[in-house]
Amino acid sequence: MPLGMDATKGKGDQGMQAPGGQMDKPVSFHFLESMLPKVVKRRVHALKKLQVQCANIEAKFYEEVHELERKYAALYQPLFEKRRDVVTGTVEPTDEECEWHSDREEEEELAEEVKEKAAIEDSKKEEAPPQEDPKGIPEFWLTIFKSVDMLSDMLQEHDEPILKHLKDIQVKFSEPGQPMSFTLEFHFEPNGFFNNAVLTKVYKMKSEPDTSDPFSFEGPEIIDCEGCQIDWHKGKDVTVKTIKKKQKHKGRGTVRTVTKQVPNDSFFNFFNPVKVSPDGEMDEDSEFTLATDFEIGHFFRERIVPRAVLYFTGEALEDDESFEEEELEEGDEEEQDDDGDDDDDEGDFDPKKEQPQPAECKQQ
Repeated sequence: MPLGMDATKGKGDQGMQAPGGQMDKPVSFHFLESMLPKVVKRRVHALKKLQVQCANIEAKFYEEVHELERKYAALYQPLFEKRRDVVTGTVEPTDEECEWHSDREEEEELAEEVKEKAAIEDSKKEEAPPQEDPKGIPEFWLTIFKSVDMLSDMLQEHDEPILKHLKDIQVKFSEPGQPMSFTLEFHFEPNGFFNNAVLTKVYKMKSEPDTSDPFSFEGPEIIDCEGCQIDWHKGKDVTVKTIKKKQKHKGRGTVRTVTKQVPNDSFFNFFNPVKVSPDGEMDEDSEFTLATDFEIGHFFRERIVPRAVLYFTGEALEDDESFEEEELEEGDEEEQDDDGDDDDDEGDFDPKKEQPQPAECKQQ
């Protein structure tokens, strides 16, 4: 099984079903094929060759999809640059640009309540010295990181002061004729932690059928990633920590204290990923870490960067939670049906309980 994240995830693998109901285990396709008459098996082999040709055409399709993504990324870019300028306070949007009409009556009512409270607070603060308006949208990206579970799991308290300086995240696609890949660029304003203006993470992709297993092809998949070197200021590297250890001399019995640096949990370890082994052999922990990294990279590209403002306000999180709840409810219903079968062995025949249930598909 490749260490990659399918960019077209959503197709489920289902075991074959017997006419009388769902089988406990999928029947081996080798066994089925061996049972066919020789003349039919010959024709099946012809169909398999056609299927390989279909997979190769599908690979060409995804190459063109990648080119379309590249083309439209150029159209999105001016809008994303305007977003960056508003977030950082470089540009102040006009009144017309700030007009926004919400269709949600509850939100409008809540906004009115907030305005009334704000007016009361303003009247109380009339005698207080005026405060400067905040610049841009403070802690825009940090708020997103803290709100999204997948990112907040990586975030440590010592990362937060650094991410307050993050002013933009961009996605760049590989040029025509180059191996398929995309790059995440994290743009920082000058800060007291490192010298880099941009931190990068490159995700390399594969978009052609494997010659040894062409039927497993379901679209582009991430196969490797590469981070960058962070030029930390002295004493500011949050990916390591200094610990003190006492050592006792075996002969003299004297004790001395030594200091050493050890790895430290941090979001910035994201830029020093586990490398794919050339021979494909990796331990289970490394495989899991790498697969999670691929998933996070894909999530940045497909969700966070294109819809950043909706993750900042929480609206995108509501959509994600609604989808998860829907999946959970379906799972609960299936479990209840299973329990019901045990209790109603002697009850009336229910044709719905006799129907084989398809294998559950996890959408991404």
